[in-house]
This record gives sequence, structure tokens and C-alpha cells, in this order.
Amino acid sequence: TALRMIASIMTPTAGTASVCGFDTQKHPIEVKRNLGFLSGDTALYKRLSSRELMAYFGGLHEIPKEEIKERSDLLIEQLDMKDFADRVCGTLSAGQQQRANIARTLIHDPQVLILDEPTNALDIISGKFILEFIQDSREKKKTILFSTHTMAEAEYLCDYLILLHEGIVRAEGSLSDLKERYGKETLTEIFLGIIEEAPCAGK
Repeated sequence: TALRMIASIMTPTAGTASVCGFDTQKHPIEVKRNLGFLSGDTALYKRLSSRELMAYFGGLHEIPKEEIKERSDLLIEQLDMKDFADRVCGTLSAGQQQRANIARTLIHDPQVLILDEPTNALDIISGKFILEFIQDSREKKKTILFSTHTMAEAEYLCDYLILLHEGIVRAEGSLSDLKERYGKETLTEIFLGIIEEAPCAGK
């Protein structure tokens, strides 16, 4: 829910958030121009091919057609989509569909990416590919807000971690800071230790 509010998909009941200096409630269009949002269950237009999907969303962002083509060709190469870029999305595997979704998310070259459990329900190989692509985007200085229930993914990708339990922030900091603070070797051990000591929400 919090990620959808930051992405201007849902309206918050209280508080404010900004993306690239734009308030998510006052300037939702500018927020969406600077942001790409993807979840593990983002639906596709199953009658469109990946290439057509990028063209459609590129058009929504008012990107010139020639630029859409250039970006689409680049994303197809980066995401290794050549074998299925022109097949309709309804015929693709879950991993291929998620690559198509990532291409759609990146077609307008957003500075900020919100990725809400993007590897959910993917097989190991597809999940690994997605994580490596996210790592590559991180190295290109994209700002990435990444949510996951898989602690190994968070350890692999994240510079700064926020641990949530029952809707409450229980701990935050870099992985090295959290390890030192809690005297644990893994994020899983840290998280389990925190929730064992935390009072139940609402009490």
C-alpha cells in the first residue's frame, strides 16, 4: 500500500511523499513521468506483443516514435527478449511476461523505480535474471525502492534497509549497521530476532 501511495496510484489518508521533488498528491503527473512502478502481479495486455506494449506505453508518455523504437530495441537486447519480443504476451511464460513488464516500466527511462516483489512466483533462473538486471540499474545510478519477503534478495541488492512488521518500521540502516547493532550474521536472523521481541501491533 505504501509503495502504491508513493507511486500516486493510491491516495494517502495522512502524510506526504515526494518523488524527484514533486509532491505525489499535488503533482501526480510529474511523479509518474519520473517514476516506473512494477509489482509481481502487474497485469499485461495479453493480446499485445512486448514490442507493441512498449510502443503503447511510450506513446502514453508522449515519447517520439523514433525514440520509442530506439529504446525498445535497446531494452529487448538488455532483457534478452529477442526470441519473444514479437509474440503476444498471453503466450509467454511467467518469467518472459515479467521481462515484458520491466521493459514497459523502463520505456520512458525513469529516474526512480518502485519494484514491489518483482520476483514473486518466478522460477529460480527467471528470478536471478531479474535481480541481476535490477543490480545493473542500481549501478547506473537509478534510485530503486525494492520490496521483498526474501531476505537474500534484500541482502544482495540494497544499500539501505527498512524492516517492516505488522505495518510498523522495526529497524532501518545499512546491512553492516544492522549486523553490528543486533549482533547477527544474516538479515533473516536480524528480522526474526526483532519480531520475537516486538510487541504485537495494536497492543
